[in-house]
Amino acid sequence: MATYKKILATLDLGRDGEVVCQRATELAERYSAKLLLLHVVEYVPIDLGSELMLPQPMEIEETLEARAKEYLVDKVKEMEGIDVDWRVEVGVTKSEIIRYADDNDVSLIVIGRHSRHGIFRLLGSTANAVLHSAHCDVLAVNIEK
Repeated sequence: MATYKKILATLDLGRDGEVVCQRATELAERYSAKLLLLHVVEYVPIDLGSELMLPQPMEIEETLEARAKEYLVDKVKEMEGIDVDWRVEVGVTKSEIIRYADDNDVSLIVIGRHSRHGIFRLLGSTANAVLHSAHCDVLAVNIEK
């Protein structure tokens, strides 16, 4: 059985993130591993109804980043006896997760997975992209609706 030294939990700021964080925390305790918490603020362009696409205003991005940092700081305060670090990145979620995992020599990525049906299954998901691109083990935690 693999021994995990660094576990990366990829967190949303809602209930889904709580489920992923709980599972990753349990694994970090079991393996005495360092726990890394990551939230990615996804860049989303604003469509002005024409072919012109402008980047979202910096204030929105900064607000989302500040909210995520506050959430992760509070989350870390709840974790006693665990070696934990956190980070907020801005970019394309799947790319930032893979980059962060590679840069930090992560041995396990814990990510949430939703059931997809119809056209959404064909379009793929972040969990699926990470699963196929990661250079380490990936645990996809099923998030029930």
